[in-house]
Amino acid sequence: MARYIFVTGGVVSSLGKGLSSASLAYLLQSRGYKVRLRKLDPYLNVDPGTMSPFQHGEVFVTDDGAETDLDLGHYERFSQVSAKKSDNITTGKIYNDVLKKERKGKYLGKTVQVIPHITDRIKEFIKNDSSKEDFIICEIGGIVGDIESLPFVEAIRQFANDIKKKNALFIHLTLVPYLKSSDEIKTKPTQHSVKELRSIGIQPDIIICRSDRSIPLEHRKKISLFCNVHINNVIETVDVRTIYEAPISFFKEKLDKRVLDYFKLRSKKSVNLSPWKKITNIILNTKKQVNIAIIGKYVDLKDAYKSLDEALTHGGFDNKVKVNLVRIDSEQLKISEIKSKLKNISGILIPGGFGKRGTKGKIEAIKFARKNNIPFLGICYGMQMAIIEFARNKLNLKRATSSEFDKKGLPVIGLINEWNKDGKIIKGTDKNLGGTMRLGSYDAKLQDHSLVKKIYGKSLIKERHRHRYEVNINFREKFEKKGLIFSGLSPDGKLPEIIELNNHPWFIGVQFHPEFKSRPLSPHPLFSSFIKAAKNHK
Repeated sequence: MARYIFVTGGVVSSLGKGLSSASLAYLLQSRGYKVRLRKLDPYLNVDPGTMSPFQHGEVFVTDDGAETDLDLGHYERFSQVSAKKSDNITTGKIYNDVLKKERKGKYLGKTVQVIPHITDRIKEFIKNDSSKEDFIICEIGGIVGDIESLPFVEAIRQFANDIKKKNALFIHLTLVPYLKSSDEIKTKPTQHSVKELRSIGIQPDIIICRSDRSIPLEHRKKISLFCNVHINNVIETVDVRTIYEAPISFFKEKLDKRVLDYFKLRSKKSVNLSPWKKITNIILNTKKQVNIAIIGKYVDLKDAYKSLDEALTHGGFDNKVKVNLVRIDSEQLKISEIKSKLKNISGILIPGGFGKRGTKGKIEAIKFARKNNIPFLGICYGMQMAIIEFARNKLNLKRATSSEFDKKGLPVIGLINEWNKDGKIIKGTDKNLGGTMRLGSYDAKLQDHSLVKKIYGKSLIKERHRHRYEVNINFREKFEKKGLIFSGLSPDGKLPEIIELNNHPWFIGVQFHPEFKSRPLSPHPLFSSFIKAAKNHK
């Protein structure tokens, strides 16, 4: 039977529950155990697919086509276990499922209530679709005390009783702030947060204390006393210099050992931290640097391109260089400023996105990269902008555009109405925005003698998609005559997946999102190759 670890948060959000869960997962795996990670989100959206990055940050996509919270990206990058649809649930999805059952009469005329019907559905999610895992780590979004998260907290309280408390562990992550004015570390926020948790029936077994400095023993003893947690189970996590130090930090604090002790389990293997030490050393001590410009609409929000930022960093690991990310707002990028703003840039990346806003700056930046032989990577929307730029400036199709934001122009990019998925025809639409895109993992065939085939080292690849507009295949011949090659296609040959430019050092556009499959311990080949090209750019 699997053991369940529930991770809650208190005081403030964004303390790092996802990173803590992911680091613990790696440590338990390294000790020889099989681990699965899940996220329970309290917002009412069915999924984050229709939410602005300014609201929610990045939308992470799984192989099986779920649009999920960005923490699942942390889970995958640290544990190397691919997440599934069954690993992320929201309040909206829970209520949606329950109300559908109610409409069908599945509750036999009973009054439908939060307890037991909503909490029962949450418990079903927690235990569903698990197979031979030793540990299932469930992170509860939000903070304890929020109205939205109350059904989830009640559900995990019930769940622990259902499976017997010896098979469930509660970890509570809190903030221990330092007040500069009084030169004091304050434990009171943690005490109140735990009091709130205990008032709704959960006694934490381990408290992780987030702080910007080491917490003295006397303060940890105070937390132990007032929160009814053994001093050994009061774990500090001091701000790390890079997130990839987190497993090292938690190992030093013996978090994984405390978890195994609680469940009366022994380590099967010794923990191997050498990969993380190697990565940390590269990040902190490498002298060689490359500047990569990310030109997009959401550059002011750190989490908007989270997986992309990490994938570029991973590419640096492979090339033993530090990657400096230069974020440029495409809406504010003027043609007259492009040369000066990109003066010291060794590579240009245009990320995914939606809508017309900021397209002019992106297209001009792509033109600059193409004409000045600067390594360029266009992802999803970025590839589509590269197609439009080439059509306008090399094919002289001045009205070339995307039907996404211009219905009157020449649609070199258009809405995809249907596509093939494992032999089945899937219908697309732009009427309902949520969950209607081409989502999840799809195959692509790579052209012989192409740069991308050389990069991947194989003819057939699988990558994750998230889009509803595609490059118009009918223009292929015109593009290829001018040197822009469709070097990757869907297996049926109907959908362009990858483009590349002849007579250019490194110019590639991809319709998918390779960043979702990059891992610090196994960087994605596209990003490794892109950073290598940037490193060699003069």
